[in-house]
Order: sequence, then structure tokens, then C-alpha cells
Amino acid sequence: MPLHSARKTFAPWLLASAVWLTGLPGAAQPPAAITQQGSFAPLVDRVKDVVVNVEVSAPAPQGGGGGDLFEQFFGQQRPRRGLGSGILIDADGWLVTNNHVVQGAKEIHVKLNDGRRFDAEVVGRDPLTDVALVRLKGRVQDLPYARMGDSDALRVGDWVIAIGSPFGLASSVSAGIVSARARNIEVGPYDDFLQTDAAINPGNSGGPLFNMAGEVVGMNTAMVGGGSGIGFAVPSNLIKGLLPQLKKEGVVTRGWLGVFVQDLNEDLATALKVPAEKGAVVSQVPPETPAARANLRPEDVIVAMNGEPVESAAWITKRIANIRPGTTVKLKLYREGRPMEIDVKVGTRPDMEGLARGRGEGAPRQEQGLKDQYGMTITNAPAVHGGTSGGALVLEVTPGSAAARAELEPGMVIVAVGATEVKSAEDLIAALRRVKSGNTVVLKIRVLQGEATFLRALVVP
Repeated sequence: MPLHSARKTFAPWLLASAVWLTGLPGAAQPPAAITQQGSFAPLVDRVKDVVVNVEVSAPAPQGGGGGDLFEQFFGQQRPRRGLGSGILIDADGWLVTNNHVVQGAKEIHVKLNDGRRFDAEVVGRDPLTDVALVRLKGRVQDLPYARMGDSDALRVGDWVIAIGSPFGLASSVSAGIVSARARNIEVGPYDDFLQTDAAINPGNSGGPLFNMAGEVVGMNTAMVGGGSGIGFAVPSNLIKGLLPQLKKEGVVTRGWLGVFVQDLNEDLATALKVPAEKGAVVSQVPPETPAARANLRPEDVIVAMNGEPVESAAWITKRIANIRPGTTVKLKLYREGRPMEIDVKVGTRPDMEGLARGRGEGAPRQEQGLKDQYGMTITNAPAVHGGTSGGALVLEVTPGSAAARAELEPGMVIVAVGATEVKSAEDLIAALRRVKSGNTVVLKIRVLQGEATFLRALVVP
């Protein structure tokens, strides 16, 4: 499975821009009539200035697309422009927004509510949680900034308001309640979204979700395609946990066991002779991973970590990610029906998205080889466990490009083009150059940590 599966049901990329996209589903409807006494106006007046409009320009998608009059008459494609939102978090010009708002950006311009405009640059980003840290350029002074609240203190049913730039309409306000917490919408391994019925539309991405104290408790990120009144926000506590690393290193380092797990259910518990209702079943243990070195085995059922019950496979994945690499954790598990405990030294999650600085000599040349024509950047796939190395790791995919239409996503590893094996980025470039324009080729794909493969059809521009 790819690391990101937004095309299945939910589509957070819909929120990146009201300009780039067409054929958008119906906007989420506003919540039912507010029955509380008074008005949200005093709250909005206090907090609206911390919300900014983020305008992004990116290179034009390559590989055709037709229909654009500019392209038809002048023989070239216009750079794409998109609108999103952001949250000022301190007086020195730092703001947070969604990764999908600024990913691939060539230029970023930020407009404040008082009319001031700044150029900006991305300092750090984390695609797995869709969080990016941006800094304003130039002289900044007298900047308003938000208070980050405690998202763990939210209760289902609490009032919240969203402010942003839906469809480019700056400083738009919508209100609703917290509909659910800790939602996993299957767009990444660390999903932990707040669900709200406050209207969230394209352009709201990166904007704040406020509680009634005027504190930011979430960052609006996604909506259900074609749905009504269902939107999602990244919790403020998750954002606060990422900011120190993003500010210092530009990337996020996570703990990692390198093991594949799935939820324990009643049938598996019976078959594996486990007297538990919740837990994580080990399905695969790649060699040369922390899990393998600790002698974890397939069909082990992990029921507790450091004395805390394991709720699900997603639960342990997220908890391990938040543990400092090098830390030893104690796992309670069942093996062949017998209880036992194993100590595992947590490793460092590999840089599957290629975000770490210094990706090695030659990487820019490899990336550029396919970006212009196919809209994707690639590099050599690192060996993250024994026996599975080689291939071309997809780092970024430009929306609307040939790669995007083939449903390629960051974190995928291309290991074959038709019958031609791909062991490196150069192999992929060479194989695609031999294919005539207009032909369709079958790409064999795997996820960086796994052995299982699946297929994608790529139309050569």
C-alpha cells in the first residue's frame, strides 16, 4: 500500500488551491443554526489577524493537459497559482500551514489581514502529517500571533470556528462543533485528525480551528470529497510536538521498528490463541530492522508496550514514532498462545520522502531528469532492510502531471518498467526514454519498507 491513499475516499489535496483545481465536489454545508446566546463576533475580532492568506506559484504541469487558451494560442503553459491559509505563531514571522499548500512551490507570498504582504520561504515540512513551517522574509514588526491551545482538552460537541480563504475569499469564518477526535482517514500512517462540521472548503487548508477561548486547537486540512459537513483538522498538540524539529532541522525524525502490523480481531485472537480483544498482530518482519534484531516474528501479537495496553496497529505505530530513537521499549506479546516479553531498541525511521538535507551527489540531476516531462522528482531508493534495495524512490509529484495521473505518490519505489528491471534512478530515466510519446507503460511499484508489489499505468507525454 502506498504511504498516502487519499484517492480512496478522502481527498486532502482538494484543499490546496481554489485556482488549480476544477470539477470540485459540492462544498461542505454550514452547521445547523447556532442556538447559543450571543455572537461569535467578539471572538472573531480577537483572533482574525493571526490568519494569513498564502499564495503559492509553482511550475506549470508538464505532459499536456490541453484546453487552456493560453497554451493553445501561445504554445506554452502558465505557471500554476494556488491559494491557501496559514497561522502566524510568533512575532518573528513564523507561520504554519499545510504541507500540501506549499509543496513544490517556486514562490510563496503571504498577505496579512491588515494588507501587508511578504515573500516567504519553507523552513521545514512533514508530509506524513501534512504540516509545514514557513518564515516571512524581510522586515517584520508588530505581528499578531496565535495562542496554541490544548487539543487533548477538546470534547466531542465543543464549539469551534474555522477561519481561512475558501475559494480565495479571505478571512471567511465558519462555525460548528467537534464531531469526533483521533480520526484515521487513511491518508498516512500517523493520522490523528479532529473531525468538525465547521465548513471547510478548498483554500481553507492551513487555516486555524479555534476554540471558544480563542486558542488554535487544530489546522484545517481535509474534507470528504462530495460529502457535507465533514472536515478534518490536524490537532494543535501534534503541531506543537513537530515545531522544534522543523525549525531546527527542517524535517522530523521518528522512532521506527520496521515491522508490519495489523489490528487484532476476534477471529485472529481465536486462531492465534490469544486471550485479548485488542492488540497488534505482526504480519511481516523485514530483516535488518529493529524488530528483526529483537527477534520479533510473524504472528506475534503485541498487547502492551511499557505496561500500556496496545489499542490497535495504528496506536503502536504512532506511539513508536514519538519515541526517541535509541530508546528501549518493553513489549508484552503472545507467541503461539504463550505470553512473553521482549525488549526492543527503537530505530530511526528511514527518510522515505527524501526530505533530509544532503541526499547525495547526483541527486539533483536524477530528479530533474523526470520532473520536466513527467512531473515527478526521484532519487535512488535506499536499502532499508536486507534483500530489498534498489529502485527509484519517488520524492515529489506535481499535481496535474503525467505522474499524478498515474497515481504515483511520494514514498513509492519504482522497481520495473514493463519487463525492464529498475535498480536506480538512472535505470528509470533510461527505461522511460526508450518509450515513444503517447504509449502507456506498466510500472511495478513497491512501498519502501515492503516486498509486496502493485502496478501503475503511466502514459508517456
